[in-house]
Amino acid sequence: MKKLISLKIIKQRKKSNELIEKIKKGDKKAFEILINDYKEYLYSTAYIHLKNEHDAKDVYQETIYQAIIGIDKLKHPEYFKTWITRILLNNINLLHRKNYKTKDVLNEIEIKDDISYDLIEEKLDLYNAIEQLDIKYKTPIILQYFQDMPIKDISKVLECNENTVKTNIRRGKEMLYKILKEDK
Repeated sequence: MKKLISLKIIKQRKKSNELIEKIKKGDKKAFEILINDYKEYLYSTAYIHLKNEHDAKDVYQETIYQAIIGIDKLKHPEYFKTWITRILLNNINLLHRKNYKTKDVLNEIEIKDDISYDLIEEKLDLYNAIEQLDIKYKTPIILQYFQDMPIKDISKVLECNENTVKTNIRRGKEMLYKILKEDK
């Protein structure tokens, strides 16, 4: 399983490297292709942090804009995902600083015929618990468990060493367990 994930990451990085080289030469279509590869990842990361569709879209669009104007500053194309994630997290933090108000966990729930209320309740409990975590625990947990980002990449995004990331994930999971245990 890990080899499959590693091969996928290697292929994605190679494709990203090639596209970034084209972008730096002025190919606008290459940037569109590159962003399409990351748009779901970027939007879902923003949404998980912000719990608001409108804010997530705004942060996503601002991140894309900043990536467009700053792509020439990217020195190592193989770290594009780390670079754009850092931009996204900075934009999320900026929005948090601007808005001191508390966000709803979910603004809208699409109701379907085969809805499982137990599953929704569990997800709401988990999202509520994650929202209670300090940012230094919340961000690595979201990146690892919701975005399948390896510890190595998380450490680059957060600009700290891998052991710190592992410790923060472990402590965050312990806190989540306590929060969820208290809610039952």
